[in-house]
Amino acid sequence: MNGAASAMTETAQTAARAAAATAPTLDFDEAFTLHHRAVYGAAYSLLRDAGLAEDVTQEVFLRLHSNSLTAPQDDLLRPWLLRVALNLSYNTLRGRTRAAVREDEFAKDSVGLAGASESVDADFERRAEIEEARRALEKIDEPMRSCLLLKQQGLSYREIAAAVSVSEAYVGSLIARGRKEFVRVYGKIGGRG
Repeated sequence: MNGAASAMTETAQTAARAAAATAPTLDFDEAFTLHHRAVYGAAYSLLRDAGLAEDVTQEVFLRLHSNSLTAPQDDLLRPWLLRVALNLSYNTLRGRTRAAVREDEFAKDSVGLAGASESVDADFERRAEIEEARRALEKIDEPMRSCLLLKQQGLSYREIAAAVSVSEAYVGSLIARGRKEFVRVYGKIGGRG
């Protein structure tokens, strides 16, 4: 019996190795080509700065390269990359918050002193609205915030579920609750609620 069981085990192991060898996996260059635009878009949607978004994108793919053995493959790779991009973007925002506050105060003082034109005022108002939206988004609890951002990037519910580690059936509820919470918080921050 041991000989037969051993032969069956070897056959099963050989079949598993053959299946693993034929499973389609992306090499780094293919993963970069397929997912660079989505990763950059996710970073840019939070940072609103092309240079910072490119830095975050580069860091995401460095992490993919250094974690190539443990990073997910196939359908789970894109959500993993986007999750890393969002986390790095949040870290970047946290590091820049104090500097941004100082820059905004300087811009307010400069505008007041220079009697700036309407284009500067419009730019300042647009930046203020973006900052209000960013602050409102920061006040939304996880995983609702990540679901909103990933849905905005065009991910399917299945991809979002994989990225934030929740069930696919729960994603729609998180997005709906997140939108409602964003509207509520954005109204309070902007003085409209």
